[in-house]
Amino acid sequence: MSTKKRGLAATAATFGVVLAIAPASWAALPAATTGGTNKVTASSAQLHGTVNPKGAATTYYFEYGLTRRYGSRTPDTKAGKGTKNVNAVADIGGLKANTTYHYRLVASNPSGVTSGSDRAVTTKKQPLGLAFAATPNPITFGGGANLGGQLTGTGNAGKQIRLQQRAFPYTAGFANLGNAVVTDGNGAFSFGALALTQTTQLRVQTTDGKVTSPIATVAVAVRVKTNVNKTRVKRGRLVRFSGTIRPAREGALFAIQKLGRSGTWVTLAGGVTRKGGTAYSGFSRRLRIRRGGQYRVFVRIVDGNYTSGIGRTVTLRTHR
Repeated sequence: MSTKKRGLAATAATFGVVLAIAPASWAALPAATTGGTNKVTASSAQLHGTVNPKGAATTYYFEYGLTRRYGSRTPDTKAGKGTKNVNAVADIGGLKANTTYHYRLVASNPSGVTSGSDRAVTTKKQPLGLAFAATPNPITFGGGANLGGQLTGTGNAGKQIRLQQRAFPYTAGFANLGNAVVTDGNGAFSFGALALTQTTQLRVQTTDGKVTSPIATVAVAVRVKTNVNKTRVKRGRLVRFSGTIRPAREGALFAIQKLGRSGTWVTLAGGVTRKGGTAYSGFSRRLRIRRGGQYRVFVRIVDGNYTSGIGRTVTLRTHR
């Protein structure tokens, strides 16, 4: 073969190799087709698609976000190295309610990366819900509870909320209390402080009546005022504990208690409350003090109108 022919043959052979390699390399790129969604909630969705590995070991993931720039992605998932379509699926969460998210399927293998088309899914609206609390709870007779909470869900801003109450023994229906308030941009609302004269059930409701909170029972404890005739006492001598409870509860049990080393209150003596004025009852009891420490008076109430009350803590010091 002449030198010229050998050159042409070599050139043809060279081009033949190039043409043989190029289609094989192109065919090995994976195929990725972005599919639809299901299991869509207010905060999550399941994404679908298909991947064809084209004979090379392939992995896939989904990109998703509020725009076509995405910003988030699911973990890599193996699709194998076959030549048939493989179902691709991934769950995404932590989404905002009633919001449109873009997503696409991405497949990759040693030959390169293929992206599916962009698609979008809109999460569902978050149903409205009411959270409500009263603090402190229980409150002391004559005191007040701060009332507030939050309306959660889609469209929670600018909604009117009304407060309702039902006093013990809860035989009547709930009655509206005061004027309605309007939720702020985050759905929060407050009714401020409310003074209660007996244990009461409270709840809040949207003015259209469609959303109602769970019931919060605010307990009202009797107010205990404690007096002692001395705070420094000779060891073994008597100290007189006296005082009043409001509202009046004649015949209620009271106990003089001392804080023990274990952190629990130990009852040392007691009695029953006696009649005082129309608005209060009184108590009085002498106690022999053998050791200094912290003392208090506990008044036990068992009816549903009020709960038990505790007077102030008194520190007694002993000496020889």
